[in-house]
Amino acid sequence: MNFNDDKDDFFDGPDIQEVPKTPKAPLLKPEDPDYWEQDEPEFEHLLPPRRNTTIWLCVAAAVLAVAAFIAVYLWFFSPFVTEAVQYGYVEDIEKRGEVFKTYEGTILPYKELMDTTRVYRKDFVFSVKDPAVAVELRRLQYANLPARVEYEKYHGSLPWRGESRIMVVRVDTADPAKILPPEFAPDI
Repeated sequence: MNFNDDKDDFFDGPDIQEVPKTPKAPLLKPEDPDYWEQDEPEFEHLLPPRRNTTIWLCVAAAVLAVAAFIAVYLWFFSPFVTEAVQYGYVEDIEKRGEVFKTYEGTILPYKELMDTTRVYRKDFVFSVKDPAVAVELRRLQYANLPARVEYEKYHGSLPWRGESRIMVVRVDTADPAKILPPEFAPDI
C-alpha cells in the first residue's frame, strides 16, 4: 500500500475558530415606534397575508362533524321510501328480539303469486314497531285475508326498529276483486 503523505489531510490541522453568531434583531410590532422606521423587505408585499390556521382547522372540523351527522341521519333515521304500498297474504308475524322487542313478518306479494311468466323471486320481509299494526296483521293471517300494507324503507336497520330495513306503518284489508285483473279475481 502506498499512502501519499505529501497531501494535507482534511481532518489534520489547526482547529478552526467558530465565528460568533450575531443575534437577530427582534421583530417589531406595529405598536412600536421603530416599526415604521425600519426598511421593508424587497418582496414582502408579494407574500400572501398570514392567516390563523387554528381557526381554519376548527371550521374544517365543524364542517366534517356536521357532514357526518347529516350522513348518519339520512342513512339510519330518514326513510328514503315513504307511503309505499304492498298487497299480499301475511305468511307469518312474530315477536323477536333480545333487548328491543319488535314484530317481524313476511308477506307473499300478489304480483309474485299471480305472475305466471316469471319465477317466484322473493317474499316481502318487514318489521313492525306498533303492536296494534302487528295485531291487525296477525288477524289477517289467521283469517287468510289479503292485506294492504303501507311501509317506509330505510338505508340501514337499527336494533330498536327491527331486523329489516322495511317498516310497516299501516295495514288494511284488501279487496282481491279490485287488486287483481278480472280473469284472476276470486269469487267471494
